[in-house]
Amino acid sequence: MANLVSPVPIRHLRFKCGAIAKPCNPLFLKPFPGFRSLLTRIRLSPVRISRTDTFSQRASLQHKTLLVETYHEHRILKSLLRKLQQQDSSPLRILEEDGDWSKDQFWAVVRFLKHASRSKEILQVFDMWKKIEECRINELNYNKIIRVLAEEGMMVEAVAALQEMKTHGLKPSSGAYNSIIHGFSMEGKFSDALFFLSEMKVSNVLPDTETYDSLIQGYGKFKMYDEMGLCVKKMEWDGCSLGQTTYNILIREFSKGGLLQRVESVYQRMLSKKMLLHSSTLVAMLEAYARFGIVTKMEKIYRKLMNSETPLKDDLIRKIAEVYIENYMYSRLEDLGLDLLSTFGGTELVWCLRLLSYACLLSRKGMDIIVGEMQGAKVQWNVTLANITMLAYVKMNDFTHLRIFLSQLSALRVKPDIVTIGIIFDATRMGFDGSRTLERWRRMGYLHRVVEMETDSLVLAAFGKGHFLKTCEEVYSSLRPEDRERKTWTYDRLVDLVSKHIEGSMSRRTTK
Repeated sequence: MANLVSPVPIRHLRFKCGAIAKPCNPLFLKPFPGFRSLLTRIRLSPVRISRTDTFSQRASLQHKTLLVETYHEHRILKSLLRKLQQQDSSPLRILEEDGDWSKDQFWAVVRFLKHASRSKEILQVFDMWKKIEECRINELNYNKIIRVLAEEGMMVEAVAALQEMKTHGLKPSSGAYNSIIHGFSMEGKFSDALFFLSEMKVSNVLPDTETYDSLIQGYGKFKMYDEMGLCVKKMEWDGCSLGQTTYNILIREFSKGGLLQRVESVYQRMLSKKMLLHSSTLVAMLEAYARFGIVTKMEKIYRKLMNSETPLKDDLIRKIAEVYIENYMYSRLEDLGLDLLSTFGGTELVWCLRLLSYACLLSRKGMDIIVGEMQGAKVQWNVTLANITMLAYVKMNDFTHLRIFLSQLSALRVKPDIVTIGIIFDATRMGFDGSRTLERWRRMGYLHRVVEMETDSLVLAAFGKGHFLKTCEEVYSSLRPEDRERKTWTYDRLVDLVSKHIEGSMSRRTTK
């Protein structure tokens, strides 16, 4: 065992072990794992560390260089945009002073001119920039500038760029032609659009689906529905299959024109092909069904939009609500309000719909529930919600609650509008004493204000205009045009005029 621990150099260990005669200790026949791992670490670790350090240093240097270059480019772009934002700035003069711009700088200037409504300067800047280096006279730059000019409605300039492009021996792309055809189509200049469609074919640039989609969209804009159908046939004849975008355009344009049979026909073809409707197409269909009051189909499309969480404009929501009101489907107003509340949150229109639903049903309990929810959500009262509440009380002949609510308007920070004044007058005709309220409003200066209509139109759709508002319209229409324009109508003046008109009408009836 003394030999086992004798100081033998590691490099000679294998030789010494091999020289020992059998039998011998197996430990000396083969290095045990501890030695092997130690040898491996000694042999490999210095090289691995060196390579890793070199690679990481190189990567770090490249990263720092990229950051410096990006920062430098960003700083130059910011400086360039500051120059352009100065009053009476001239991009041509700035380019002359700078000497040249990179590709990114040039297109940044183009975007700036577009957003600043200075698109007429784009072509001038392009002409000057491409003259600095001839390599910039290429198909990519020309096709891109033509698209920009056409999008901005600068068709003369776009065509000029197209012609100039061809003089340089460059071939316009289908995208450049499509932009020009789309621009002319949206202006209703279909002879020009068709001319460039023919030029495409002569130049061996094949029209594609986008080409015909531009024509179809233009025909739809100008209500040329027969031409839309012919364009679809020509499209198929030229070997361009109708894609999902084409079908969506057809449905949108037919919906805007109220051609519901054509809408249904195209819609069924889409379903058979398992194509998807764009959200804008669904909105157009919803508007059409709401306009014609087709409740079932309106609700079907509305449900699709809700499932896709597509935001709806307030005007469209009002159209849907008006359909429910016209069909006496007042409970659907609450459903509509709850849908919008859960999807998009509580807005003034949402609370208007929900309160209006129970007010039309003359359900005081339902109204109280909505008011309680409003208080919990800390909703600020407005004149629309106040007028809905008071109109419901008038319909119920509940003058006690009407009087209490009128006394609370100031605390609710609600100022009356012309509909509120009309509620007081119409209730007075039914036996309510509104003189105290009007006198209090006069002292508070409310009646010295200019007449305004701030109540949501849905309220009048649900409850009607009432006697006072109808009388206002009669009196106003009986005035001479110069009197309508000269006078500033305050509530005091309007009330006096209507009162005199009513007294005059009653005296004439008595005389008869």
